[in-house]
Amino acid sequence: MKKKLVSVLLAATMLASVLAGCGGSGSEPAAETPAAETPATDAAPAETPAPETNDTAAAETPAADGEAVTLKWAIWDKDITPYWQALKDNYEAANPNVTIEMTDLGSTDYMTVLATELSGSGSDFDVVTIKDVPGYATLVSKNTLEPLDSYISAAGIDLSQYGGVDKQVTVNGSLYELPFRNDFWVVFYNKDIFDAAGVAYPTNDMTFDEYDALARQVADPTFGAQVYGTHYHTWRSAVQLFGVLDGQHSILDGTYDYFKPYYEMVLGQEDDSICRNYADLSAEGLHYSAAFSGGDVAMLNMGSWYISTLIASLQSGEYDSSLCGNWGIVKYPHAEGVEAGSTLGTITGLAVTSVSDNKDAAFDFVEWVSGAEGAKVMAETGNFPALMNDEVAGIIAGLEGFPTDAESKEALSVSNLYLEVPYAENVSEINDILDTYHKSIMNREMTIDEGIAAMNEEVGKVLGQ
Repeated sequence: MKKKLVSVLLAATMLASVLAGCGGSGSEPAAETPAAETPATDAAPAETPAPETNDTAAAETPAADGEAVTLKWAIWDKDITPYWQALKDNYEAANPNVTIEMTDLGSTDYMTVLATELSGSGSDFDVVTIKDVPGYATLVSKNTLEPLDSYISAAGIDLSQYGGVDKQVTVNGSLYELPFRNDFWVVFYNKDIFDAAGVAYPTNDMTFDEYDALARQVADPTFGAQVYGTHYHTWRSAVQLFGVLDGQHSILDGTYDYFKPYYEMVLGQEDDSICRNYADLSAEGLHYSAAFSGGDVAMLNMGSWYISTLIASLQSGEYDSSLCGNWGIVKYPHAEGVEAGSTLGTITGLAVTSVSDNKDAAFDFVEWVSGAEGAKVMAETGNFPALMNDEVAGIIAGLEGFPTDAESKEALSVSNLYLEVPYAENVSEINDILDTYHKSIMNREMTIDEGIAAMNEEVGKVLGQ
């Protein structure tokens, strides 16, 4: 269904992305800076108290007697993020005895501010929004979040609907949040470039070899009429995290030899003018949106957050539709033997505080927002929920401006979602090390082997290997 209202909401979402800026501090959790790139506080120590069993409380129906309940909810950027109010309004409509009071803590240092609030004796939040994994780990370590295991069990929630994300944020066997928003990586492509080259469009089942070959087919190095087969933003996640799509590796491994084939592919493409040069991109500060909207990039690997920005920018006239208006998306490429639809992601979650006097009602709200009803609300505001089913995918695919081809709709289906930053100790230090040597490799200051050896050595020290 094509709705004009959606255009307005998408424009608001775009505004949130613009206000976020390249520092990733806006309402879009990964809109400009993926979690893997964001400086983070150290995660929780390994010793975390075991969850208390609360089967009786979890089994109770929140506010079953119809008593009025007020839940206080910590969020950020209320005025420029459409889904906060939409979630509140829809939940209150379905639960007229519950009032949701939102407190905007701002997007700058949100998790630090939240940790300070929850550590104070005066905190009275019932539900808190979790912006990133390192911040989540900090809150768990401070015993400020309620373990949700007994509530989840009593409610019969099928955690498999979240694509395995729950396992990546489980702390010592317990889960303290449920995801409600998910941004994942796809490949955007310019159909006009492929048409002009007489080359078939990318598909939802491409190996990296096929992806590399396709980029080379459509590239044109002719000076003054140059076309780039693909584009990589300067984030290390745009290259390194290809290596974690097999589900066997993560940035926490401590040894990173599996990065090598992907560095070889990308640097080889640079050498052959298939993609822009990293050093030039860094010096110029060229944003990925400017690269794709310029009409000379055939493929762009980027997060789903760019969909709403791309649609809204074309509708507003900020982007020239003759250059990039004929676009589509497909699933991320994958290594041989890896299931198509495996991709990287970042999540936004909800948690119940340990000090809440309304834990049952708070969990009911968390369950609703992270479930099918909340997912529909998220999709209707142009955002990607953590729970993606056929109905939700249909809502997103029906947004005005979304590509009408079947491949683009199918690309919304994720088979395996691997977090850019899974839960672990010392993740901030690991991020910094990997980022440092990524820059050294891409700037040709170190060879691939030298850079990876340095990563192995330095992260090994952090991990005590």
